[in-house]
Amino acid sequence: QVQLVESGGGLVQAGGSLSLSCAISGPAISRYAVGWFRQFPGKQRELVAVKTATALTKYGDSVKGRFAISTDIARNTVDLQMNSVKPEDTAVYYCGATTRVGLSLGDYTNWGRGTQVTVSA
Repeated sequence: QVQLVESGGGLVQAGGSLSLSCAISGPAISRYAVGWFRQFPGKQRELVAVKTATALTKYGDSVKGRFAISTDIARNTVDLQMNSVKPEDTAVYYCGATTRVGLSLGDYTNWGRGTQVTVSA
């Protein structure tokens, strides 16, 4: 059973940076596609950034050029570096993992509990 625990959320000013980390317990992260997703109040969860087991990455249009996903094999973590953040990035951010291809939200079957990110204007 895969368990995911997010950390690093909080309050940040617009234009600043924030780093999220997701610790994955269970099988080695190299076997999974992993990703970050976010959910706005009353909205469906959306893809932010994903990385497949073959190291292919995909980003949501609104974060391209600002956010970067990376994995640390030694620590078994998946990290999200958020730069030039905007108030519209305010959401609950979730870490996900899957043994499927992992390029779309529907592929993901394992989730963390989420971490709140708030960007002030």
